[in-house]
Amino acid sequence: MVEVALLAVAVLVILLTFGVPLPFCFGGALMVMSFVGDMSMKGNMMWGAGQLMNPVLLAIPLFVLAGTIMSRSGIAASLLGFVNVFVGHIRGGLGIVASVSCAIIGAISGSGLTGVAAIGPLLIPEMEKRGYPRAYATALIANSSILGLLIPPSVTMIVYGWVTDTSILACFLATLGPGLLVTFNFAGINMFMARKFPLVLDDKPTMSELIKQTSSKTFNAIPALLMPVIILGGIYGGIMTPTEAAAVAVIYAVPVGFMIYKGLSWKTLLESGKESATAVGSIMFMILFSLILSQMFVVEDIPQQLVEAIFGITDNKALLLIFINVLLFLVGMVVNDLTAIILIAPLLLPLMTAIGISPIQFAAIMGVNTAMGGVTPPYASILYLGARIGNVKFSEVVGPAMLLIVFGYLPVVILTSFWADLSLFLPTVFGY
Repeated sequence: MVEVALLAVAVLVILLTFGVPLPFCFGGALMVMSFVGDMSMKGNMMWGAGQLMNPVLLAIPLFVLAGTIMSRSGIAASLLGFVNVFVGHIRGGLGIVASVSCAIIGAISGSGLTGVAAIGPLLIPEMEKRGYPRAYATALIANSSILGLLIPPSVTMIVYGWVTDTSILACFLATLGPGLLVTFNFAGINMFMARKFPLVLDDKPTMSELIKQTSSKTFNAIPALLMPVIILGGIYGGIMTPTEAAAVAVIYAVPVGFMIYKGLSWKTLLESGKESATAVGSIMFMILFSLILSQMFVVEDIPQQLVEAIFGITDNKALLLIFINVLLFLVGMVVNDLTAIILIAPLLLPLMTAIGISPIQFAAIMGVNTAMGGVTPPYASILYLGARIGNVKFSEVVGPAMLLIVFGYLPVVILTSFWADLSLFLPTVFGY
């Protein structure tokens, strides 16, 4: 049956390479498992539909809706103004604003696409006007947007926790350390690169001007800053589940967008709902089909056979971790983060457990690798969206994006794999 599973995966990869929509890609792989492997589809379809009824998954459409409303309501713009007060007069400061703002947006929406959609239209033209090359500004914002997949609450970690039966709160905490480290690395790389650009800087404010601007922008940003406080405080304080926190985020974002920032109207609210529904429909179909395919692999004992085959090659923990990271990187290049997690996590978790890697650390390892896939061609959905929003050719964005990945992201991938405390310290503090 291993041969049939490999054939199904080959069909999946080939269809993805040709740009076939994701549900049809998984449908092709399922047809291989059904016709060639002689597996029943009826029972698996009923099982998959039942899994989609899990209340945990309700957090996904709610966080997507919250992020969409936030990008249209003026909340993102107020956050930009708040951060820019402190670093707008520093060479490279506007680039730091981009990275930090995307991290904050990620902490609210839990999505990588929301960051580039909310920050890109605001900051890319402004960065170009201040002397940044437009392609570099686009690459920086697109790469920083993957922080939305690491800074909690993260949609990918909700799915990982659900698929592997691991505490979702522990998964949130596991990716926080790597996410903050990536943010710091991007800021440092931007400061280095900014020395080469002919930047136009704000005049350095006097102390009285700084105090005045800080108080004004802080007061304006308080409603926006309360969103991550309410969401994360409610989750980690044990007051709300992630699903309830996502609902609260939507309930909070609507009146704030209407009455405080006035970026929302009934028309834009309806458009936000339509945009979110389209995205969620695609996500749910993808989850259903990838979940069924993954379950077929589990039923046929493919994970255990995979573990035995890999241990037949080597049992060295360091070599196995390198192999697994390369595998996850390659998978992330051809499928999106949610697909990779649903398909790969159940297969590799027994192997990770066998070499002494806890499910919580594995959550961080999968999180950083699959997030990197969002900006790594050929899949690179976030990078493609960034290029469209930035109105630049994709070929122009790839160069600076790869620079950020190699020097800002890959070191964090390595540290997450080989330094357990980076991902386990916070979960341990909170008792996980």
